[in-house]
Amino acid sequence: MKFTTVHLGNNKIELFNSLFGKETIRVNNEIVSEKRSILGTEHLFNIKENENEIACKLVTGFGLNGVVIDLFKDGKPIIESPKNNAIIFLAISFFAVIIIGVIIKNLN
Repeated sequence: MKFTTVHLGNNKIELFNSLFGKETIRVNNEIVSEKRSILGTEHLFNIKENENEIACKLVTGFGLNGVVIDLFKDGKPIIESPKNNAIIFLAISFFAVIIIGVIIKNLN
């Protein structure tokens, strides 16, 4: 399923993600990167601008609000998602559920 589309000059960059963790990057309907990922990954690809090849990097990951992306063109940020550590949040939530479960079990 399509996650997002970014129009960058005359280029259309699309990010697709499957339920099985396969991420696909398409530039102008051409697949330029495919990777499998659970917690996010980094895609390197090129776009054309004025007959020049420009290096791009698209990074996917998880934040507190769900999936986040960062997009860099020629090393400069185009899209930067808020930085937060979702893994710490998930770990704290996991341990909180365990503690609540233990408390409830001891009350019975």
